[in-house]
Amino acid sequence: MPESAIRTDAHGIHAIDTHYVREHLDASHLIVRNGRAAFVDCGANSSIPHLLEALDVLDIGREAVDYLLLTHIHLDHAGGAGKLMRELPNATVIVHPRGARHLSEPAKLEAGTRATYGDAVYEKLYGELVPIAPERIHPAGDNEVITLGGSRLRCLHTPGHALHHIAYYDEDANSVFTGDIFGISYRVFDNPAGEPFIFPTTTPTQFDPEQMHASIERIVALDPKAVYLTHYSRVEDVKRLAVDLHRDVDRFIEIAEPFFGTPDAETRIRHALHDYLARRLEKHGTEMTAKQRETWLAMDVNLDADGLVAWDQRRKRTS
Repeated sequence: MPESAIRTDAHGIHAIDTHYVREHLDASHLIVRNGRAAFVDCGANSSIPHLLEALDVLDIGREAVDYLLLTHIHLDHAGGAGKLMRELPNATVIVHPRGARHLSEPAKLEAGTRATYGDAVYEKLYGELVPIAPERIHPAGDNEVITLGGSRLRCLHTPGHALHHIAYYDEDANSVFTGDIFGISYRVFDNPAGEPFIFPTTTPTQFDPEQMHASIERIVALDPKAVYLTHYSRVEDVKRLAVDLHRDVDRFIEIAEPFFGTPDAETRIRHALHDYLARRLEKHGTEMTAKQRETWLAMDVNLDADGLVAWDQRRKRTS
């Protein structure tokens, strides 16, 4: 395993590249405390060999892993959960109550993901989902505390990206593992001064701007030293990044609003979001070619546009 595939921070936190789609796009985090371990998110089925290799590199036995902490069950975060749990004899999956049944009976989850991505992309990225025995799944309540080797990890229900989203507050590290609720910040977008660039993820089907604003504020209120994003890993300066996220949640809706209900709305919104984020990246001082920028923005912008349209359709049905 290349050295760059595992990054180790203080407090026994290791970021492991899951190699989902491309390098440094998707991270699983391994927390190690007093000889006990927990994964936070696990990537897709194809990611699991990388996580097991990381355990070997770090000299952590598979029997020492007590938990798989899922922030939510979107398949770039949890698609490999069943496959991973087969290898971890003592582990329990921690998940939001809304997500628990989909882990033991994944057919509906697979169908929804196929509807979003299409069959060809689904097969390429995810493959067959492995069910997890219900007795190995623990639905976590809001503010419930999970103990790992004497450390306290607090479960925070944080909807806005998905109704079944959980962030995990690591009290020892004063850090939060935020899944997707605190946005996306790829390291290739850092400017030469090392300052991160962040933007929200409004993917289908449960994006809700009011919930997202509230969840972002809930994380900020903890005054964490850092947050660990699945896409991609540790960022500090949390309060500044939260300001950017709040602004862009509203800005994404402003950008999309003129196109709602029009022919090819998703395509038009994708182009508009891409142009907006490209301008932000240029202002931020990110050093990359237009082609590199397109490569890194394309998938997220496509999903964000689809999520904005789905949100608009949902609010119209309920108004």
